[in-house]
Amino acid sequence: MTIRFRLNGAELQFDGATDMPLLWYLRDYAGLTGTKFGCGIAACGACTVHVDGGALRSCVLPMQALAGKDIRTIEDLGANGLHAVQRAWIQEDVPQCGYCQSGQIMAAADLLTRIPQPTDSDIATITNICRCGTYPRIRKAIHRAAAILKEESTA
Repeated sequence: MTIRFRLNGAELQFDGATDMPLLWYLRDYAGLTGTKFGCGIAACGACTVHVDGGALRSCVLPMQALAGKDIRTIEDLGANGLHAVQRAWIQEDVPQCGYCQSGQIMAAADLLTRIPQPTDSDIATITNICRCGTYPRIRKAIHRAAAILKEESTA
């Protein structure tokens, strides 16, 4: 079965095992290693990508579910210059070990698309895990990114 989809703007097709998780396609076939493996059960969020504009966990998303879908990874998020979330992450010095950060950034970008000015309660709905516990810096960076995006939209 041939699966056709878009990955970071490129039209692609896959003829392999349809039950292969997207994460393994990204890392092993596409060579996009920014999306991380953390748990394999969609609990930690290190593998978060955008599918048709929404954040999803790629470690449990089978290739067969991606026919006609538009997939965006961390590599594409800042392809035309760093995204506001990425800039805020740097400004707030969020990462400690950095392992979960691509998933955290993708989840935050999705949140800001849905809720441009999130409250702390809105931010708390992001269920990605940071084993280093940088949640206060993550929250601060999301608020900063929201301010950057608001400023850019009025400029």
